[in-house]
Amino acid sequence: MAEGVPYGRLDEQIVRRLWWAALEIIQDEILVPMDLKKGMWLASPLPVLYDSNLLSRFRGWVWVPDEFSRFNNSNVGLLPPSSLRAIDPANQKSAGSFRTLPLREEDGQDPLLIIITKEVQIALALQGIPGERNLLMRSDPETLTDVLNILDKRLDLEKPEHAKEIRESLADLGQLKSNENIAKVFWPLIASRLAGIAPSWNIHTLQDGEKPGKSGHKVSGEIPILEALTHEIRTPLTTIRTLIRSLLRRKDLSKIVISRLKEIDAECTEQIDRFGLIFNAVELERNQVSKSDLAKTDLGKILEILFAVWEKQLDRRGIKLSLDITPNLPPVLSDPERLELMLGGLIDRNTRGILSGGILLLELRPAGQRLKLKITSDFSFSVNPKHAQDDDNEQNADLGTVLSWNPNTGSLQLTQAATQRLLASLGGRLIRRRDRGITIFFPTTDSQ
Repeated sequence: MAEGVPYGRLDEQIVRRLWWAALEIIQDEILVPMDLKKGMWLASPLPVLYDSNLLSRFRGWVWVPDEFSRFNNSNVGLLPPSSLRAIDPANQKSAGSFRTLPLREEDGQDPLLIIITKEVQIALALQGIPGERNLLMRSDPETLTDVLNILDKRLDLEKPEHAKEIRESLADLGQLKSNENIAKVFWPLIASRLAGIAPSWNIHTLQDGEKPGKSGHKVSGEIPILEALTHEIRTPLTTIRTLIRSLLRRKDLSKIVISRLKEIDAECTEQIDRFGLIFNAVELERNQVSKSDLAKTDLGKILEILFAVWEKQLDRRGIKLSLDITPNLPPVLSDPERLELMLGGLIDRNTRGILSGGILLLELRPAGQRLKLKITSDFSFSVNPKHAQDDDNEQNADLGTVLSWNPNTGSLQLTQAATQRLLASLGGRLIRRRDRGITIFFPTTDSQ
């Protein structure tokens, strides 16, 4: 893959950032929009696919270090779909699996990803010595053929059964079509992504400066830093969660170990979702997402599906959750995936001041040509009744346009303004209630 490629000049931190950006671009901006029905992927030293559609449709093989060699002959759970899909009975079979293979010590730890589909073939890797690191991306048929032949010869000697499976998967894809446009769009997308997240080194820009976003509005200097931070926090958490779910597939674990691993998994998921919501708010600040992307959404069904997730999450803190939905409600206009994170964030925000034994109430009712989602809590259990009513009072310290710090709960959360803007981009209008709750109005599709 590195043949003919100049030596790199990057350090480890920068090249890893390139790698993460490349993973997002390949999955989110190249493969997912193509709506591919089947494919295969090979990776090392850890699984790196995270998109639920790709995981459910593609077969995978991963070379892993010796400490994970015990999983070599078993299917291991991949990164799951989002919590909404993961608990939707209609989508239970979508959770993917991969086969693990032994990684030699001399192979090193540099990441590798190969994705093969009928429509597109991509190989991605990092290489080089410290200070001369480089990101490699090849999509030409000659290089991909050479790489697959090398891997086939190795597997034929070490794991012939896996070599046979990979050959069969390749044959099942049929005649492959080389896509020359991949390289043409990949590097400009990488440059655009890095330009979007790279923080300015001008101290005045970082503290006080503003710059124009895509639509010409001013973007504060905190935005690039938050974009980079949320990405670099979610990435290791996702890797930890992947490994935890791999361990949970073992049959020889004690009950206490299983219990602890499940607790770690749940905490990782909550934090991944929290920083996913923050990232959405930051992206909105930069790009001013248009409402034109909103689609018909069954809000009642989303609440019913997510209820089990929230109930389990709050149960660990001793908080009860109650859901009351008027039947046969019309659909609303929103973005289901981003709305899921938003609703989860509102649940988390409105239970931060409730002690064990409290109750959170969710009510969805018709309100003319809108639906009214009301979130209230049992305040007899509030940590600080005097200040629990208003998240936007003097007790909160805004850290910028996106985040604020609540000294009563010791938690970071979206500012009131950022919450309102994010909800508005999802078609909702937030109203803070005097009885220590919030109400959100969503327009129904009939009102448009």
